[in-house]
Amino acid sequence: MKLTPQVAIAIQEKLRENVSLRWEGKAIKRIAGADVSYYQGWVFGVVAVFSYPELVGLEEVGAVRRTGYPYIPGLLAFREGPVIKEAYHQLSTGVDIMLLDGQGIAHPRGVGLATQLGIELDLPTIGCAKSRLWGEGEPPPRRRGQYSPLLQGDKPIGAILRTRDGVKPLWVSPGYKVSLEVAIEVVLGAAKGYRLPEPLRAAHRAANLLRKNFVDEAKQ
Repeated sequence: MKLTPQVAIAIQEKLRENVSLRWEGKAIKRIAGADVSYYQGWVFGVVAVFSYPELVGLEEVGAVRRTGYPYIPGLLAFREGPVIKEAYHQLSTGVDIMLLDGQGIAHPRGVGLATQLGIELDLPTIGCAKSRLWGEGEPPPRRRGQYSPLLQGDKPIGAILRTRDGVKPLWVSPGYKVSLEVAIEVVLGAAKGYRLPEPLRAAHRAANLLRKNFVDEAKQ
């Protein structure tokens, strides 16, 4: 079956039946961040694993694939999910929770990148996006740790969270098997002096380096 946008939306609507935000209270000892980079029909994905709360880097794994799906807002998991999952399955280090540069339940169908991958990997996930996709909310106060609710109607679906004084906030939403309260706590705990949490910063750098090396080799 061709994965048209209509089919992809139907898959998300089916996955929505499996969304759980119940946090089981497991101790978080290893936290991962996942990000991707693109170049001319290729997508480069990296999963970076850190100890938590110490934030010592433990492992980085990358994967390279042909871009298999166009960019369509709300369907990012079908574009970025395959390469992230490929990298994740190569890890030798266990992961307790993963941050993704995308949305969790703050999504038109409640199944953003973090939620969809969380379900597919059966892994607690948090959406940690640099911009809003869904929901409404006011900017939080400008001090680190302050946040305002991200709402769909009067239902909380995330938080607009300030991770650094005077810097643009992040749009944080629970992905899978994580409560909003835990999502906020973990993102703040992993953001040490920068806007982005350290595992996402590392994954972003590594994905860009993977792309650069690929391009350099292709030019030789």
